[in-house]
Amino acid sequence: MHPMLKPALRRAWRGRNTVQFGVTPAHAVTLGPMDIATGSFLELLDGTRGLPLLREEARALDLSDRHVDLLVRRLAEAGLLDDPRAGGPEADALRLRADAMERQRPDVASLSVVHPEPGSGLRRLAARRAMRVQVRGAGRVGATIAAVLSGSGVGRVDVLDGGRTEPWDVAPGGLPAAAVGERRDTAARQLVRRSAVAGSSRTAEADRPPDSGPPGLSLIVVAPRDGLAVYAPDPDGAGPWISSGTPHLYAGVIEATGVVGPLVLPGGTGCAGCLARHRADQDPQWPRMLTQWRSGRRGAVPACDLGLATAVAGLAAAHALSFLDGELPASTGARWEAALPLLDWRSERIGPHHDCLCGAAGQTEGELTSEAGPARDTMAG
Repeated sequence: MHPMLKPALRRAWRGRNTVQFGVTPAHAVTLGPMDIATGSFLELLDGTRGLPLLREEARALDLSDRHVDLLVRRLAEAGLLDDPRAGGPEADALRLRADAMERQRPDVASLSVVHPEPGSGLRRLAARRAMRVQVRGAGRVGATIAAVLSGSGVGRVDVLDGGRTEPWDVAPGGLPAAAVGERRDTAARQLVRRSAVAGSSRTAEADRPPDSGPPGLSLIVVAPRDGLAVYAPDPDGAGPWISSGTPHLYAGVIEATGVVGPLVLPGGTGCAGCLARHRADQDPQWPRMLTQWRSGRRGAVPACDLGLATAVAGLAAAHALSFLDGELPASTGARWEAALPLLDWRSERIGPHHDCLCGAAGQTEGELTSEAGPARDTMAG
């Protein structure tokens, strides 16, 4: 191991003998007691030295081998250490792609903060290259989500939509003005290619055995241009995803309200059918009105504020990446909403409904918490 203090976490002395790593409560850790010699030793943890050399240089600071080993162990247990050589063969292959690594250094740094094990950040980034995500919708929200996922290293991002690009589909980070008049699916594919990290899609495909076929879907992001299909998703449309066990996440804008979620884990969390049944229980007139809205004329340009659409796309992409990296984001079995002009994001749990055929009602959902407490205290002895 070549220990390296995670460079993404800023250091500051909290007094004469305590060091804090990290600024925000979500990831900050305090370490103490810390003397001047040990503080100087921290500068040596830059990933260029193995433990034998670290022990040797520590002796010049009058620090014992035992003190070094204990300090390194405590730092590792606190999630403060990385190893620039860790991560496995997939990470090693990614390191050889200098252009990709330079572009995604901020992503690796972020993943190293979230996932404490040495090398886990690069390992997860490398794992994204073998994943396939389908984005359904190439409007202001969907196209931007596809671009962010592709730029974040997801190996294959497919975008499904029909018709031709309209002027109101254009958005910074999404479809460009030059795409107006082109087929939406063609313009979206070009956007995904432009956004992709160099070689990511080719590598993801090249690394697969020749007879293995296309990679299975890791996630479907439902981001149609008609926000009603997100606010009140059609259970029949989601039926094949429930049957195949494909996770899917809803995201969109309706009128002046942004929606992210739920992220549906088939058989484990509430689905579109559960949501429809809950609404009908709460408002018996809801199904009647929904039928009218779905069958009404759709000639008007939908209300979709650009700033709100961009915020929804960014939040949805972040939730999707968190899921792809092995976590359960706050949209799992829940929906987040924010309405203009206040933009106060609020969440609502979408629990399984006992009459829904998805089977989730028979499962026990884990509680998701996102409490940010004070910085953790880790005593270095």
